[in-house]
Amino acid sequence: MNRYCTATALFLLSPVAFAAGDLSKQEPTTVTIQMGADKGQHRFTPDALTLETGRLYALRIDNTGSEPYYFGSNGLADAVYTRKVVAKDAAGKVVAEIYGPIRRIEVAPGHSVEWWFLPIRTGKFDDVMSKRSQAEAGMRATIEVK
Repeated sequence: MNRYCTATALFLLSPVAFAAGDLSKQEPTTVTIQMGADKGQHRFTPDALTLETGRLYALRIDNTGSEPYYFGSNGLADAVYTRKVVAKDAAGKVVAEIYGPIRRIEVAPGHSVEWWFLPIRTGKFDDVMSKRSQAEAGMRATIEVK
């Protein structure tokens, strides 16, 4: 092994090499979006969110309605690294954790999920919706990542 390989190996094994950029050590910033009906209209509340790259988020998705709703955004899904999705019952007890890429989440009435992700690409994603028929009736949201 030459001296460059030895120096590189020592640097990579040093605890200091990992401390500054270890994004997995972050505590998540919780942001909440509600799905439900308001005055007879299916809605996301709020219908616009702004997030930052490099920050870990726990996007809490609450279904306050009386029917199942979906939360999906292909644009956002392509711009984040998903750490996990945490499914909770009505009392807030964790009933499942899902790992891997996420495209769409169905949430039962009165329940919530948390989508833990790290935005890695900027953009404005205006494709947040539930069902296509509800989106055509105005149930849409926009998430911007700066």
